[in-house]
Amino acid sequence: MLADVIDYLICPVCGAVPFLTGGAVRCERGHSFDVARQGYVNMLTGAAAPGTADTPAMVAARAEFLATGHYAPLARRLAELTADAEVVADAGAGTGHYLAGVLGEETADAGAVGIALDVSKHALKRAARAHPRIGAVAADVWRGLPVRDRCVDVLLNVFAPRNAAEFARILRPHGTLIVVTPTTGHLRPLVARLGLLSVDEDKDRRVEETLGGRFARAVQEVIEIGLTLRHPAVTAVVGMGPSAWHTRAGELAERIASLPDPVEVTASFQITQWAVRA
Repeated sequence: MLADVIDYLICPVCGAVPFLTGGAVRCERGHSFDVARQGYVNMLTGAAAPGTADTPAMVAARAEFLATGHYAPLARRLAELTADAEVVADAGAGTGHYLAGVLGEETADAGAVGIALDVSKHALKRAARAHPRIGAVAADVWRGLPVRDRCVDVLLNVFAPRNAAEFARILRPHGTLIVVTPTTGHLRPLVARLGLLSVDEDKDRRVEETLGGRFARAVQEVIEIGLTLRHPAVTAVVGMGPSAWHTRAGELAERIASLPDPVEVTASFQITQWAVRA
């Protein structure tokens, strides 16, 4: 709920302290941001459209696929890595699936609080209800996050854009940034057979270039999950990712129909922990 995280937010226009009042978040200088009936607050600023946001179809596909538990080992590992945190933010939180897993037992009166940040209002409708201690905020990582300086213990970044300057600003001096990216082996048979976007061979280097000036790589590990997917699950896993923007539905359906049912694939993720440079 927003009441749990309001003390960690700032006005994205002027940086002043915000407060909840009625159906809005307002700051002491008069800037106001509407709280949607689904429970998230829209703190996007500027007249230009935000970066590419997940569509309703992509959000529905993600919710459907993750609800089956296919990526549960990844969610469990993130929960282990954040066990001692009191304030957890997720930049690119999507439906709030991983953030909810980190927060653990669904009680409203005890435990860590989570700030779900995403540019997609469709995703935030779900994130706001994913856990009673999540506060969901519509924000664009490239325009500055409406989060106070040095207040976050752990910042999650799961398959999402990375703004090193903003991430370093909101993390506490001894806080941790946890970045999850797919490896080149992620869903490889589907990539080849369905003509999906492949993972850049230089992705690790590019992440290092993006973060290395403000963060030091601390720990890195790879998690691989063997999956047995029926065709509807294949459709969902493709529809929830970036390939959804580049694949025609009719052609994709034909290619999926040509696959074995079920099909055996491996989900492969790299988890990297980063420390803020002094």
